[in-house]
Amino acid sequence: MTDGAPAPAGGLTSAQVAERVAQGRVNVTDAASSRPLWTIVRTNVFTRFNAILGCLFVLILITGSLADGLFGVVLVVNSLIGIVQEYLAKRKLDRLALLNAPTTRVVRDGRIAEIATAEVVQDDLIELRTGDQVPADGALGQVAGLEINESNLTGESDAVPKQVGDQVLSGTVVVAGSGRFTAVAVGDDAYANRIAAEAKKFTRTHSEIQSSVNKLLKYITWVIVVALPLQIWSQTRAIGDEGWREVVIRSTGGLVGLVPEGLVLLTSVAFLLAAVQLTRQQVLVQELPAVEGLARVDVVCLDKTGTLTVGDIVFEDLLPLDAYDLDDLRAALGAMADDPNANGTLLACAAAARPPADWVRRDNIAFNSARKWSAATFTGRGTWVLGAPDVLLTADSPIRDRVHELAGTGRRVLLLSHTDELLHGQELPGALVHRGLVVLTEQVRPDAEETLRYFAEQGVAIKIISGDNPTTVAAIARRVGLDVPDDAVVDARTIGEDIEQLRPLVERTTVFGRVSPEQKRALVNALQRNGHVAAMTGDGVNDALALKDADIGVAMGNGAQATKAVAQLVLLDGKFSHLPSVLAEGRRVIGNVERVANLFVAKNVMSLIAIVSAALFATPFPFLPRHLTLVSAVTIGIPAFFLALGPNKRRYLPGFLARVLRFAVPAGAVAGLVVFASYLWARSSHGGIPGCAPGAGAATSENPVCWQPSTAATISLLVTAFWILIVLARPFRMWKAVLVGAMIGLAVLAFVLPIAQTFFEFSTPTDLLWQSLLVGACGAAAVELIYRLSPGMRQAGGR
Repeated sequence: MTDGAPAPAGGLTSAQVAERVAQGRVNVTDAASSRPLWTIVRTNVFTRFNAILGCLFVLILITGSLADGLFGVVLVVNSLIGIVQEYLAKRKLDRLALLNAPTTRVVRDGRIAEIATAEVVQDDLIELRTGDQVPADGALGQVAGLEINESNLTGESDAVPKQVGDQVLSGTVVVAGSGRFTAVAVGDDAYANRIAAEAKKFTRTHSEIQSSVNKLLKYITWVIVVALPLQIWSQTRAIGDEGWREVVIRSTGGLVGLVPEGLVLLTSVAFLLAAVQLTRQQVLVQELPAVEGLARVDVVCLDKTGTLTVGDIVFEDLLPLDAYDLDDLRAALGAMADDPNANGTLLACAAAARPPADWVRRDNIAFNSARKWSAATFTGRGTWVLGAPDVLLTADSPIRDRVHELAGTGRRVLLLSHTDELLHGQELPGALVHRGLVVLTEQVRPDAEETLRYFAEQGVAIKIISGDNPTTVAAIARRVGLDVPDDAVVDARTIGEDIEQLRPLVERTTVFGRVSPEQKRALVNALQRNGHVAAMTGDGVNDALALKDADIGVAMGNGAQATKAVAQLVLLDGKFSHLPSVLAEGRRVIGNVERVANLFVAKNVMSLIAIVSAALFATPFPFLPRHLTLVSAVTIGIPAFFLALGPNKRRYLPGFLARVLRFAVPAGAVAGLVVFASYLWARSSHGGIPGCAPGAGAATSENPVCWQPSTAATISLLVTAFWILIVLARPFRMWKAVLVGAMIGLAVLAFVLPIAQTFFEFSTPTDLLWQSLLVGACGAAAVELIYRLSPGMRQAGGR
């Protein structure tokens, strides 16, 4: 078979498929749910801060002071933790994504088979049905009422009717009918890959945490650029006569404190572990920031079908109008339902109405959400139309009263009509005679009421945006516990699509019925224009546009492929009740990363104050690198890891970065002043020993008295830093008390164990100890005052 030639009616044979696979003519796409291993290693190792610390580590090694290179070990451990955590998460997410990869129906060896979209080969005969995303490019060979939404390519959301011979392009969506075509362009030659890449960029979820952390890192980078020459100059001036090694060691001590080496790591790990945790609850996170995004959501837009209701429509009754024969109506309904491309409504009718053997279908128009009706012409039987009464009935029809009465009970009502006219294109035939009402019911999800109650308690507003009758939708909403007054129900056919005009309406309305796909999108945009963070849930093709524009799109696992493709979250088992878990995970991530960011930024500010103070007073930097490694490990590194992964049910509060800076900058400044005050006090009291001047506490000195100024500064900093940790860990729980107690115990061991005293060069006579604790306590009291006066800090506490 030559390239581009039409496939035979029976499709390719297994041998022909194998031949094309061997030639690489396959539909391989970049469907990975996470980064490749090399990218994980590169992004965890080759960072600007790792480069800074790496250079400092090399300098320390050159000086021969291996003890002061301890931060290099921490650097390696941090990177390894990040790599291992992300790799393990990657494996789990990749396996889950593979199990839920998009599929395509192909005809091979004369049979229809459902395969992974990536396994489609050139010349495959592909079958399209409603809700499918076209996986490759080609020309249609068979068509049955096929309509395709090409908005991904053209920007026009109107469905395009297709005929035999018309081209179909990958990335477009089938909204009605069915068809078959031969795949001519696959893989890199098709539109799918390029469109997917662009759509992914376009729909990238905004993360306040990531953007705030990136902004912090930019600020800190500039601080390091300024502080580096200042630190080298001041230490050269203060202790240059002791040799270049001492200058390098003291300079490194200050610069190490300016690097937030674990902040990015812990942020990434928090996102990844949240995503992995959600997979255990059958929630596939397709974009990691979506975990945080749902926590920021204050409005959830629901499509009734598939969220409030199970989505399975059950036939309840067929009510003849006037004197029409019930058996004839059942025959007509059964014939319409005998459709190889039947939607859920027709499948429900098919279960209750057998198709008559003597009805022959000549032509048909498939149902779509914009048209809201379907039709079929049968030989000698005329044309039958099944659709929404609001669309098919005239404004003054008395049948409307009956429909309204049934819909008011939460039932779904369709009108079965007949005409002798034939179908012409996609137009509704005229001279319709309304024969009967088809009554359907929807099963309300057992978890819907509890889930909606949770959102109400959390201050999240609910908007139901449905294509069904607004009265029916409102009745179901009331059944699940929503307070829906009559004036909060709107028929969307009366409101248009102008976003500015919709802005006041979306604030006061709870239920929107008869909403077109374009209006769903417009309503979401109107909420966003009003300053809301909007989530949209749905399962049908008619929800895809709104899901793509929403801040967070949530698709049901049993929904259309096109809908799942644009969503950030997919509820694999279709259970709406998982959303509270996603919300809780998002809040945990936001609250915990904020705690961690406060710890790191406070340390950075402390180091900057100490660097500037050392330059102003022409003194050695108060710490050796090993001292800051100890302080960072017990007051930031180890506790931050646990705090970032612990529970936190705090509600989302906007202003992440501003809140961090309001507390961490003054708290860090206090810690810096405490350090220098304690250092100068100890130096004046204990630094006048021969051999200790001018750099009291010099690393090259073997006299323990010379270690005392740095020891005092370390003790005072530990007291203040532990109080910063205690403040940020509030409200206290037993696990937090154990964590802080363990860290304090580790710090104490560094001062009491002889081997640790020698390693860290600590000397703690009793008078120095009490003096240092007093200065540290003053710093702790100042931190407590800052915490109590900081707007939003006390409300920001987690659990």
